[in-house]
Amino acid sequence: MAAPLYEGAVVSATAAQAHYLAHVMRRSAGDAVRLFNGSEGEWEAAIAGLRREQGSFAVSRRVRPQAAEPDLWLAFAVLKRDATELVVRQATEMGTAVIQPVLTAHTNAAHLRLERLAAIATEAAEQCERLSVPVLHPALPLPALLDRWPVGRRLAVAVERTGAPAAPVAAGGLLVGPEGGFGAAELDGLRPRPFVVPLSLGPRILRAETAVVAGLSLLQAAWSGAAQAERGQAAPGPETVPGRNAALPPA
Repeated sequence: MAAPLYEGAVVSATAAQAHYLAHVMRRSAGDAVRLFNGSEGEWEAAIAGLRREQGSFAVSRRVRPQAAEPDLWLAFAVLKRDATELVVRQATEMGTAVIQPVLTAHTNAAHLRLERLAAIATEAAEQCERLSVPVLHPALPLPALLDRWPVGRRLAVAVERTGAPAAPVAAGGLLVGPEGGFGAAELDGLRPRPFVVPLSLGPRILRAETAVVAGLSLLQAAWSGAAQAERGQAAPGPETVPGRNAALPPA
């Protein structure tokens, strides 16, 4: 939900939300719901009206403030439909701020249904009680991703059997390749980039969707450690606003 939330507000439901509430959840006017918009926390509300593909909510009070989240970006080689959808769901549950599909030499599929993936991300955020939904970008070829990547933001690249460190220092992004791995030319293109940090996910060869969860877990642990260290200093901690720096620079 993008509308501002405050006590006494009446906000409109999208057609998809109205349909879901009426036909899937079997809710009706007067039923209680909770709303979030990614920046103002979680709010109690009641369904003020619900008919066909239209609905509205009457907002009453805030029950949970917006929490700080790591500004982690995930770039992953597009997989087959079910695996790609699983990656989007898992990345949302893991707290990823930005999801960037990537086209590589060994990409299994090229067509993405972004509207469906966005709906999956929203549903996953609701189910895990996260108060933000990651920004989902259209797919980019790997060279374009690297050309647009902010130089000041570290990119941990999951590479197999390279002797890379198991945990980078608070990297701001994770890149996971396709099932067949990165091609030789792609690895050559990654190595000279000053922001690239090789990352090992252990001695086993993981499926791509498993590698996403493993890599994000390592990066989140590094972020948590950095956050704790920052809180022990005078400088403010690394709190982030969901969606901050959410767009790659244009080509």
